[in-house]
Amino acid sequence: MKAVLTLAGEGTRMLPWSRGLRKEFLPLYDQGQNGAPVLKPIAHRVLETLVGAGVTDVVLVVQPRDLAVVQNYFTIDREFLARHADHSDRLEETREFYRTLARLRLRFAVQAKPAGFGDAVRQAEPFVGAHAFLLHASDAVLNEEHRGRIPRAMAELREQDDLDAVLLVRRVRHPTRYGVVEGAPAGRFRGLRRLNVLGMEEKPARPKSNWAATAIYAFSPRLFDALRTLAGDRPSELEVTAGIDRILSEGGRVAAVVLDRPSDWRSVGSPDGYLSALRLTHRDARRAGNAHHRGRRSATH
Repeated sequence: MKAVLTLAGEGTRMLPWSRGLRKEFLPLYDQGQNGAPVLKPIAHRVLETLVGAGVTDVVLVVQPRDLAVVQNYFTIDREFLARHADHSDRLEETREFYRTLARLRLRFAVQAKPAGFGDAVRQAEPFVGAHAFLLHASDAVLNEEHRGRIPRAMAELREQDDLDAVLLVRRVRHPTRYGVVEGAPAGRFRGLRRLNVLGMEEKPARPKSNWAATAIYAFSPRLFDALRTLAGDRPSELEVTAGIDRILSEGGRVAAVVLDRPSDWRSVGSPDGYLSALRLTHRDARRAGNAHHRGRRSATH
């Protein structure tokens, strides 16, 4: 399965920190191999989510100034392991990450200048081609007990019902801040509530629902056709939301699955959002670590 992972936004809400630094490399906590909490860049955690969903081919979309840094992090560096061989215990997480990278086909696409989320996704088309794909922005994380379960279900639903797109939505209090989905209940899929999507708007003044799209999607290649058409109108920023709305206006079929626990989605697009995500992931890593150690003690008795 293919996936597109975007690291191309400007991150203006995180200024001045984000001037010259990628917010997607801010650290969040995770449970380490030995059960103890460890710190991982957000983009690292997102990649693991995609791998958990069954992805084997990933395109990372970056700005020109960030290409070397992103390539460096997502490239296996055996010399680094050799230089720090005398601290082998500290390398456990890096070795595990390198094992993950070794199983992937990883490519890099460049967004020449900031022109919106949709424009960033367009840069991946030469690598994705005529294939279906998962899309995940890397400035937010999905907190799942089994990492990748929900994105995998989204991809399976899209394929099973031959849909053009499947969105992940959550209920929010202030929908005017988000891409808002208008949908009708359509049963369940893999334990997730399903909606048939009737329309979608970006930050509407009068929202038709409280369903906000998260930045995880399963798409057919039809999204590229929609974005290409919209780009011909030369918008200052090309949004994925507009591409979805274009697909719907042309008779395309779009569904959504509902994240029943909205707190499982954590954005790091703002200072307060990052602080909340850091606290949540630390709490969850400690809980998972405690359970891990209890399990090990039980196994030895």
